[in-house]
Amino acid sequence: MSQKILAVFAACIFIFAGGVNAAPLQLETYLDIERVLDPRISPDGKHIIFTRSHIDKMKDRNSASVWIMNSDGSKARQLMGRGGNVRWSPDGSRIAFIAPDDAGKPQLFIRWMDAEGAVSQVTHGTERPNGVSWSPDGQDIAFLSSVPRKTDFTVKLPGKPAGAKWQDDPLVVEDLLWQRDRVGPTNGSWNHIFVVTADGGTPRQLTNGNWNANRGRGANLSWTPDGSKIVFDGLAEEDPGQRFNESYIYSVDVASKEIKQLTDNSIGSSSPVVSPDGKMIAFVAYHETIMSYKHSNMYVVGMDGSGQRRVIGDLAASPGGLRWAFNSRGIYFELDKEGDRNIHYTNLNGKIRDVTEGDQNLRLTSVSDRGIAVGLQSDADHTPDVVRFDLSDGDNFAKLTSVNADIFDGVDKSETIEFWYDSTEGTKVQGWAVLPPNFDKSKKYPLILSIHGGPHAMYRETYNFMFHHFAAQGYVVLFTNPRGSTGYGEDFAAAIEDIYPGPRDFADLMGGVDYMIDQGYVDADRTFVTGCSGGGILTAWTVTQTDRFKAAVSRCVVSDWIGMVGTSDSTGWMLNFFSKPFWEDPTQWYEHSAIMHSENVKTPTLFMSGDRDIRTPDQQAKQMYAVLKYLGVPTKFLSTKGEYHGNGRVFPSNYLRLQLYQKKWFDMYDPAHADD
Repeated sequence: MSQKILAVFAACIFIFAGGVNAAPLQLETYLDIERVLDPRISPDGKHIIFTRSHIDKMKDRNSASVWIMNSDGSKARQLMGRGGNVRWSPDGSRIAFIAPDDAGKPQLFIRWMDAEGAVSQVTHGTERPNGVSWSPDGQDIAFLSSVPRKTDFTVKLPGKPAGAKWQDDPLVVEDLLWQRDRVGPTNGSWNHIFVVTADGGTPRQLTNGNWNANRGRGANLSWTPDGSKIVFDGLAEEDPGQRFNESYIYSVDVASKEIKQLTDNSIGSSSPVVSPDGKMIAFVAYHETIMSYKHSNMYVVGMDGSGQRRVIGDLAASPGGLRWAFNSRGIYFELDKEGDRNIHYTNLNGKIRDVTEGDQNLRLTSVSDRGIAVGLQSDADHTPDVVRFDLSDGDNFAKLTSVNADIFDGVDKSETIEFWYDSTEGTKVQGWAVLPPNFDKSKKYPLILSIHGGPHAMYRETYNFMFHHFAAQGYVVLFTNPRGSTGYGEDFAAAIEDIYPGPRDFADLMGGVDYMIDQGYVDADRTFVTGCSGGGILTAWTVTQTDRFKAAVSRCVVSDWIGMVGTSDSTGWMLNFFSKPFWEDPTQWYEHSAIMHSENVKTPTLFMSGDRDIRTPDQQAKQMYAVLKYLGVPTKFLSTKGEYHGNGRVFPSNYLRLQLYQKKWFDMYDPAHADD
């Protein structure tokens, strides 16, 4: 299996390497990169539908269309000019998809896959459908949609003249968790399950109340084989927000709307999948709540709620993407481990075997009736493409698309290397470095340390344009998975509990920088640091702990933990971040807020934030910028227009600005540019 994957990668390397007269990667190349998303194979295994996304340079937006190809990758062509989230009907005669209607509202549509290709609009609601799932007989479609709750806390203004234009009523906030990044205020809106006939009509709401059916963990709805029930996760009782992490597995009867709770001793149950024989439900769950990190294991429970037991646990990370074998005797799942993601199988006794292996990021998205799987595969030097393989054993692995081969043809290729190094307390840390094209180990290169977000996430084997573009400009780009990262076991991820940011993750990051300097080709006097979200937090923390970096860029930062409460969309998580709430003991909240150590900062630091960011609101960057400015530290604050969390995700031009402003800031304090 691994030899087949390596052969595919070798072919890709030849394509990416370009010719003799290869040129460095240019920033404008970013505008030409395409993405393939969500491949779905037809039940008979003959066709694959996928979304293909490109950047519309004139509108400064990402634009997507739906494509179809034969299952061997041949005859790829555009099927529809708009839409996404495509799902095949059980018999393969139709597809359901989400697309904007004439008014621009996302709606559910059906397309017949015959020669006529007739399209019908199924829903006409005001809220976007999510989690689309066909009934086993293909007669109905279930989906999730937001249901607004009206408030009775209103007033009627007196004295308004007829035709007068007065200001709109205020936003009334009544819930603890009332806003979400990229969405905005959600006060009183709840996710609920609807069912509509595939021929159209009025959707029936199966669940209702001031609670969420599905807690945002993948919009997963699973039908029983007879079509009588839908299984989902959530907390089916009203909660003001204190139980934000709590969820259980439920079933709802499609005819009677009766809801039954199926689990009660696993407080973090999610992602349920009903077995093909209808007897069991597989799901992931955690029992004990570690405040900032929760490690899930895989469980099964009977369809009647009996016989719950753990199947597998204590893995490198939480298993995901659960999918039953056709004989209901085992479960396929995805697992993040040491920067890779591969597919594995377990029987119901917990005996695990690898389906795929290798240094790659492989996501399983769909399986045909005959067990042919499709998914997306990438590695650190190659963008994602659609792949096909046998689900049972990973054989017959084939790469079906090469959407970016043309734009990388003739580009001088950077190389990514992997290594492990020692840190404090006997910890081994994994790292990678993107080396400049035509790398010469006898030369000295500047280094950029890029820190990942989360903090409970991991750098993985997937292409990062930012890293390769910096490498093309002569930098060695270092990225590592310090303690707090997932993919290395629960203890590794939980090692920063109550001390984040703090001594362990900082030591791991600096150990990576020292390792690179020890290799002999990094200039210790030309090192820089950057990161977003959790990476922005650790960047700000780093400059309070050392002045070894010439310049820093802290993006999407949290500098004041107490100041995050109520202003971020993660208030519930924040209030449980440290062992004691700040009104009982603010010590940890102060000690691990970078702004409280501002007097130590000597490093020129640029703060960047999106002006619509609700995850790490821009006031966090403004606060620390103001303090450093007052203290005389070289600093600037940059507010990116129209961006949510992440700085450059909405408008492609903002991604270009992100890259250029970082480079400009580094150049200002790079000794090699002292005379510029």
